[in-house]
Amino acid sequence: MDASTHHLYTPAVSFDGGDLDCGNGLLLLIRKHIDPLERGQLLEIRSTDTSVESDLPAWCRMTGNQLVSWTKTGKRRSFLVSRGSFTSEASPPLQAQTEASRDAHPRASIHVVPVTIPDTLPAPAPAPAIQPLAVMGIGSWPRPRWMLQALHEHIEGKLDAASFQSIADDAVQLAIAAQLRAGVDVVTDGEQRRDAYASFVGGLLDNCQLIPLTDLLPYVDDPQTFEQELRALDVPAGEVRHPAVFGPIGRGKPLATHELAYARSLTDRPVKVALPGPYLLTRTMWMECISERAYQNREMLAVDIVRVLREELAALLAQGAALVQFDEPVLSEVAFSGTTSQRSFMCGALSGKSDPATELAFARDLLNAVVEGFPQDRVAMHMCRGNWTTDESKAMTGDYRPLIDILAALNVGTLFLELCTPRSGEMAILKQLPDLQRIGIGLCNQKHAHVESLEHLLHKGEEAISLFGKERVLFNPDCGFATFADAPVSSSQIAEAKLRALAEAAMILRDRHSV
Repeated sequence: MDASTHHLYTPAVSFDGGDLDCGNGLLLLIRKHIDPLERGQLLEIRSTDTSVESDLPAWCRMTGNQLVSWTKTGKRRSFLVSRGSFTSEASPPLQAQTEASRDAHPRASIHVVPVTIPDTLPAPAPAPAIQPLAVMGIGSWPRPRWMLQALHEHIEGKLDAASFQSIADDAVQLAIAAQLRAGVDVVTDGEQRRDAYASFVGGLLDNCQLIPLTDLLPYVDDPQTFEQELRALDVPAGEVRHPAVFGPIGRGKPLATHELAYARSLTDRPVKVALPGPYLLTRTMWMECISERAYQNREMLAVDIVRVLREELAALLAQGAALVQFDEPVLSEVAFSGTTSQRSFMCGALSGKSDPATELAFARDLLNAVVEGFPQDRVAMHMCRGNWTTDESKAMTGDYRPLIDILAALNVGTLFLELCTPRSGEMAILKQLPDLQRIGIGLCNQKHAHVESLEHLLHKGEEAISLFGKERVLFNPDCGFATFADAPVSSSQIAEAKLRALAEAAMILRDRHSV
C-alpha cells in the first residue's frame, strides 16, 4: 500500500511510538492499545522508524488486522490500523486537526515498575496427606464456552477483574464437582482462570505482557517458516498468548494463591496446584530484542524467575496446598527434538538453547533452586511430549533413558510422567529412579476419546506396583485435558469418564494390596 496524503477516518485511539521498531517494543505498545478496541475501530500509530513501513503491514496480515491507510511527512509516519476488518460504520470521517493538536498526543512508552522482594518467606502450613495409589488429574480441565469468552475479554481489557473472577468461580465449581463425581483423591481447580498452562504468568508478573503468538513474527530468524508453523497449529495462533519481558520481573500479583484459596473453599480433599517450571519459563520468556533490554542474558532472567517461583511456592504451601507441581514439558524437547518435523510451541522453541546435556543440567539446577528448603513430599514435577494436538504423530517420541539421570537428581518428591502412550517407551526404565521419589503413572491418554478399559488400567497399575512398590505409586492421565484453553484435547464428559475409570481401578488395587 502506498502512502496517502491524509487519512480519511478518525482513530479511536492514537499513540506515538517514536523510533521504536517492531522488533524492539513497538508491537508491545500496539497490542496494549489495540486489544481494548472493538472490531472495526481504528488505532493510529505514529512512528519515525523506517522499518515500520514494511513490518507493520506484515504484522497486520499475520494477525488478521487491517492497515487502512498511512501517511508520511518528512521522518514522521502515521498508520491507521483497524482491529480486525475495517468497517466505516465504526470510524467517523476524519475531522480537521492542526499540527499542534496532533503533536499534543503524549509519546507512549513501556512503563517499567519497581520490583518488590520480600525479606522472608512464610513457612509451610499443614496439609492433608496424599495416600498411596491416589488418583488425580494433571491440572487443566476443559473450559465452558462462556469461560473462554470471559478469558479473552479480560485479557483484552474489556472485562474488569472482579467480573472475571466471579465468572471463573462458577467454572471452577463445575470443574471440581466433575472431579469429585469421578472419585479423585486429589483435586485441582482445572486452571480455569488461565489462558494456557504456562503463558498466564505473563499477565500477572511485573514488567511482563501477554502478546499473541502471531505478534512474534518480527522476532524470529525465519518468518516464512514460522508463519507456516503457526498456520499448522491446532491451537489458533492468534488466541494463544506468549509472555514478553520488558523489565525486571517481580511477583506483583500472586500467580495461583487465589486459585488455591477458592478451590480449598469447595472441598476438604487435598488440592494440587500446577505452576510452569523455571526452565520452561526461562526458555519461553527469553527473546532477544525484548528481554535483553531488561537482562543481559537468559541466565540472569532465570535468577529472577527462580526467585518469583520460590515466593509463589512458599505462599501456596503456607496456604495449605497439598502438592505444588512444576510443569517442565520442555525437557522432552531437549531430549527428543528431531523425532518430529513439527515444532511444538510449548517447548520454548522461540528461544535459543545449548547442547542437550548443558540444557538438562541447567533445567535440573533451576528446579532444585526453586524447591530448596521446602518439604520434598509437597513438591512435584510433570513432563510429557506435547499436548497441543490430538494427532499423536505431531508429538515427540522417546523413552526416558536420556532423562533418567536428570529426573533422579531432582529434589522433588513426585514425578508425574507420561506413560500410557507408546511414545513414552517402557515403564521399566524408570526402575533406576531413587526410592524417595513417588511416580505418578500416566494410566490414560487424555488425547483419545475412548475410555481405557478396566482390564487395561489394572494391568498397567499392577505393573507399576511391581516395579516401584505400592507406597510410591500414584495414578493420573498422561497430561491435562485442556492445556490450552482454546484447544482442549478432551471434552469435560470424556475427562470425567477417564478419571472415573482410574478411580475404579485404584479402588480395586487398594483392596488387593491392602492400602
